[in-house]
Amino acid sequence: MQQGSPKALKPTNMKALLKLFSWRRCMLLSILVIAILIIFNFYGLYTNRFYFFKFDNYIFPLLTVIHFIFLYVLWFKIKEHEYTDPQMRNLEYAMYGIFLIYIFKIMDTGYILMSYSEYQDHIMPKTFVPIGATILLLQFFLLLLTILTFKHRMQLVGPYNFDNINENIDSWQ
Repeated sequence: MQQGSPKALKPTNMKALLKLFSWRRCMLLSILVIAILIIFNFYGLYTNRFYFFKFDNYIFPLLTVIHFIFLYVLWFKIKEHEYTDPQMRNLEYAMYGIFLIYIFKIMDTGYILMSYSEYQDHIMPKTFVPIGATILLLQFFLLLLTILTFKHRMQLVGPYNFDNINENIDSWQ
């Protein structure tokens, strides 16, 4: 493999990211970013107001509960030096679905930010672009942290190897 090819750089970049964002740092930052994004989820970019009575605004916070549970289970498995189990696997599979929802939220926020030029003749709040860009950056950062969390799970807890399924089946009881 050539030294300058993108495939040669990818593993070293991931190793550097995993070193920079240790599993503890990754978990704490994930919790912080999710909490901030939950607050911003109630914020209306076009109106510069918070909307607490819209049902749609409660979907994202409810879905992040799965992310919080996954972070707790991962923390527990790492602290107790336990192996993976079917419940953790199912939780991680649910996280893959949540990951897709995070991607959808990025596209939605990006679409709203791109609509700025369409509504230039209307009165737009001065906070539209700065807060919108902040939300977009936080959403991208959450995606990165989620990927790093999956990598930390693979390295520190181990793969989902269920040849010895009877030994790990009751690990949550």
